[in-house]
Order: sequence, then C-alpha cells, then structure tokens
Amino acid sequence: MAKLKIKSGDTVRVIAGDHKGQEGKVQKVFLEKNKAIVEGINMISKHEKPSASNPQGGIKEKEAPIHISNLALVDKSGNATRVGYKEEDGKKVRFSKKSNEVI
Repeated sequence: MAKLKIKSGDTVRVIAGDHKGQEGKVQKVFLEKNKAIVEGINMISKHEKPSASNPQGGIKEKEAPIHISNLALVDKSGNATRVGYKEEDGKKVRFSKKSNEVI
C-alpha cells in the first residue's frame, strides 16, 4: 500500500473534474482506495429510510470520496503545490515544492 502525500486536516484544491477550482479541508483519507472526502466538495444526495435515530427519513446531502490524483495541496500562501519530503532536525517533514516551506 502506497503512502499518500495528503493527510486529513490538509487544505486541498480540486485540479480536475466537475469541481475543479474548489477548495476544502480533507475530512478522511481512504488509503486502500486512494480517495479522500473533502468538506463541501463532491456532494451527493443520499436517500435514507426512516429509523429510530432519524424517524423522518428523507434525502440527505453528503460528501462522496474524490480520487487523490484530482487533489493538490494548498500551502500557507494559497497556492496549489506538489509535496516533497526532507529531513529536518532528524525528523521527516513534508514541504511545498513551489515555495520550499515546511507544511
């Protein structure tokens, strides 16, 4: 299983697909599927049956996973960037390849 360069909590920009140009925060990453759920992006309508916790049922809006290859990390200055790794003070850290800043 490959290590992904995007983690939950990162701010990302969609670089391809229907939601191109939108930004959001990563809520969850699925390593085995190479997908991530991004807050407010790739919304789908889910039909829910009435249950004890939701007696009304109905149609709910929720985020669907989006492929990691369609996401780019956004650095502190607001630019989409690729991610690299380097060692700093004996620790492996991620850095922005555009601005060379530690993320």
